[in-house]
Amino acid sequence: MHSRKASKLLAMKAKMQSFLNLKLFLLGFFLLFTVLFVLRPSLQPSSSPQGSRPVSSKAFASTPTCTKVPQSLANTVIHYTTSNITPQQTFKEIAVTARVLEKRSPCNFLVFGLGHDSLMWTALNHGGRTIFLEEDEAWIKSIREKQPSLEAYHVKYSTKVRDADDLLMLGRLPECMAVGDTRFSTCQLALKELPSVFYEVDWDVIMVDAPTGYFLDAPGRMAAIYTAGMAARGRREGEVTDVFVHDVNRVVEDKFSMAFLCDGYLKEQEGRLRHFAIPSHRAANEGKPFCPLMQE
Repeated sequence: MHSRKASKLLAMKAKMQSFLNLKLFLLGFFLLFTVLFVLRPSLQPSSSPQGSRPVSSKAFASTPTCTKVPQSLANTVIHYTTSNITPQQTFKEIAVTARVLEKRSPCNFLVFGLGHDSLMWTALNHGGRTIFLEEDEAWIKSIREKQPSLEAYHVKYSTKVRDADDLLMLGRLPECMAVGDTRFSTCQLALKELPSVFYEVDWDVIMVDAPTGYFLDAPGRMAAIYTAGMAARGRREGEVTDVFVHDVNRVVEDKFSMAFLCDGYLKEQEGRLRHFAIPSHRAANEGKPFCPLMQE
């Protein structure tokens, strides 16, 4: 009897290991594809100098250019193909953001949260600037010891998930709908003490995957979602910011993303991930409604 149970446990363990190995293989393949995509332009023949004879495609084929893989991308591929820990998002969810970064990178990419997927986001934005805002100082130290190239900053949150309903109502007040520098906002949802880099950089892509939000005394993502939306609206005229919110299966992420990033700006949802494209509300757009009208 005991031997039969042991056999079943071993069989289950083997299946779980096979599933994990498959996930790691798919992630490794995905990252390798990204590396090849990034390097593709450098493998194309360069234009001929003015006055020189053009080089034929046949001649180029016989003398290919060898380009080294950037160290940041090499580290990322090695990390994920040798790690037993997979990113928090699913392959399909990651693919949504990856498609946007494929078009926009190198760009300025802000991520609320530092996790096991941070190296991947940095790699997918190769050549751009990717920074992470994290609530846990000890976790930042731990990750930096393993991956010192990551740019991460500590952030303090004063909100609680238990107050989400009240904050949602307060967010409808005029001071919370006014576009401007969140450092000087009187809205209780605005994050006013973020690291200076947040205010110095014009963010093209923002991912909200933190802070912790799965219990009542956790800080929740109410302020992060609101502040991401205001940062997008406050950009110079003509700019559009891609904003992603993860874990929208939870009440706070669901309600606050629709309220402050707006249903009308929603581009796509895959699993627990929503993608919004938010235009600037400044200059000529000063009279623009906080959320687009239904007929738009």
